[in-house]
Order: sequence, then structure tokens, then C-alpha cells
Amino acid sequence: MKKTALFIGLSTVFFSLMEITLKSAGNAFNPIQINWIRFSIGGIVLLPFAIRSLRIQGQMLHWRDLKLFALTGFTCLVVSMTLFQLSISYTQASTVAVVFSANPVFALIFSYLILHERLGRANFLAVIISIIGLLVIVNPANLTDPVGLTLAITSAMTFGLYSIISRYGSVHRGYNGIVMTCFTFLVGAVELFVLIEITNIPTIAHAMKSVGWLSQFSAIPLFNNVNMHFFWMLFFVGVCVTGGGFAFYFLAMERSNVSTASLVFFIKPGLAPIFAALLIGDKIVLTTIIGIVIIIFGSVVTFMGNRRREGTHAKMGAD
Repeated sequence: MKKTALFIGLSTVFFSLMEITLKSAGNAFNPIQINWIRFSIGGIVLLPFAIRSLRIQGQMLHWRDLKLFALTGFTCLVVSMTLFQLSISYTQASTVAVVFSANPVFALIFSYLILHERLGRANFLAVIISIIGLLVIVNPANLTDPVGLTLAITSAMTFGLYSIISRYGSVHRGYNGIVMTCFTFLVGAVELFVLIEITNIPTIAHAMKSVGWLSQFSAIPLFNNVNMHFFWMLFFVGVCVTGGGFAFYFLAMERSNVSTASLVFFIKPGLAPIFAALLIGDKIVLTTIIGIVIIIFGSVVTFMGNRRREGTHAKMGAD
């Protein structure tokens, strides 16, 4: 139990510092470039754990799995994480951290719409509570940062969609979370690499540069500012956050259960804004504090509902 608590603690701290670390890099890295760097590193860090898991389960990857990982990699890295990185450049890291932590709520909605899974009373209540929390943080009546918040919410929504696609693939292919995540990262990084190379084709680069909002996606660099000055930042987001954070999360899941491990995402909305205020001076306004409390309450409802459902399944299995 002590090791489980340690794994959850480390994963929570790493994930809570993610937005702050990326924000501190400023404009040194292109959003797609930093995603390619950190998920390439994260996938490599997870690879030994994934190989070990495959050997223990007596499984092998097949070429047909490439389509699955291409889909999860595209949804997670190319779409969700690009939107996530862009949102950090437009709004406060603490706001992005809280909004993105609501991605399990969107996953519940997609599981109902796509997988036709029953949305229990606890989960339905959690969805309502979390949406209210998001509305309090966004504050539509006095919206001063529509772009950043829209990007953050869309990132959380698409990450929730990725979670459902990944779960669907996991059930049908029999791969556990760490295998799905590792190869999602690696294949998604290849997709990002191809996308980066396409933006460096002169005609495409010129066309994108002529469109204002697309200019930052013109001629995306691969290794610009990858030097000793940013070494520790890249090491932290690649090895500690993207690789270690997920590794510790899945290790906690192996030693306990999904609900216990998911405490990581329930604690983050409260912890990340505190880190942001202490480390980079983010201001936490009253509406944000209220929204955080509401979202955490919604997360607790989700947690209790999941624990109750797992307990019911375990009892039925024992019977």
C-alpha cells in the first residue's frame, strides 16, 4: 500500500507540474515541436515497461494494430495535445490544468454515445457537477479569454474521446493501459514528425505563412532550442512527466485498481493551481477557486461511483 501511495503521489506531482513547466518555456518551442519531443521521449521511457507487460501476458503486436495506434496517436498527440499546448500559450497554466482535468467527464459522455455504456446515477451527477464547475471558471457573462479557454475545453474533450478509442482498442485487442499508451505515444510521434516535415515543404510553408493564424505552423523546427539551456525543462516534461507520470500511474493501477489510480486526476485540479501560483505567479481569482472546488466535488462523485461499481462487479464475480 505504501508503494501504491508513492506511485500515486509521484504521478500526481508530475502531472500537476506539466502545464507550469510548459508555460515556463515561453515561445522557445513550437507547440507541435514540443509535443514531438516530449512524447518521443515519453514513449521511449515507457517502452521497457510495455515490452515487459507483453512478455508477461504472452502477447505480440501485429501489423493490424498499427491502424489502432495510428488512430489513438492522431487523436491524442496530433489533435488533443496540440490544442492543449496552444491553450497554454493563450491562458494561465492553472486554468488549463483545471479544465483539462475534466477530461474523464467527457470520456463518460463519449462512452455513453459511442460504446453505449450505461451512465450510472453517480456518473451522470458527476458530469452535471463538472460542467457547472467549468462554466463557473469560464464565466460566460464576463469572458475575457475565449480563445485559450475554448482550446483548453476542446483539448479535454478530444482527450476524453482518445480515452474511449483507447479503451475500445484495449478491450478488442487485449492490450493493457501501459502498452496502449506507449505505442500511442511512439506512433503519434511518428505522425507528428511527418506533419512537421510537411510544413517544411517550401510551397506549403509559404502558403501557411500567408495566413495569419497558421503562420506558427509554417516550417516547424525539429531541434530548435534543443540545447543545454532548456535541457532540464525537456528532461522533466519528457522523462518525468510524460514518461514517468504515466509509468507511475499504471504501476499504481497494477498494485491497486482503476479507481484508486484515478485519484491522480482528481487531486490535480486542486494541486496544479497552487503550484502555478507559487512557481510562476498565476493569479487565482475567486470564480476559479469556486470552479476548482466544484470540479473536485464532481471528481469525488465519479470516484465513489467507480468504487461502488467495481465492488459490485467483484461481488458478482465471487458469487
